[in-house]
Amino acid sequence: EVQLQASGGGLVQPGGSLGLSCAASGFTFSSYALAWVRQAPGKAREGVSCISSNGNTTYYSDSVKGRFTISRDNAKNTVSLQMHNLKPEDTAVYYCATDYLITEDGSYLYIGDDNAGKGSWGRGTLVTVSS
Repeated sequence: EVQLQASGGGLVQPGGSLGLSCAASGFTFSSYALAWVRQAPGKAREGVSCISSNGNTTYYSDSVKGRFTISRDNAKNTVSLQMHNLKPEDTAVYYCATDYLITEDGSYLYIGDDNAGKGSWGRGTLVTVSS
């Protein structure tokens, strides 16, 4: 069974930092691109960042570029998102997902080949940026 579990969310003040992690199991982790997608209260989901299967290529939406860093450890089956200079507008539930490409405008495009065309999504973790 494919499982993705995001963790590390919490309450942080504006300008602060937070690190998220996503632990994966049930599939060949090193064969899949991974992405972080977020959903703010009352808003549509937005792509944040993605990383290629070997970790050599990363993409970020314009809203987080220069503040967030995505990385992965294929030996530990984890993907991480380091977030700095957090803003109230970063408040959202953050999800990790397989085989999505994130574009600069925050779109998330499925690039995998499963029949459902959705990839795998984990349970999210809530990040709240507030003073």
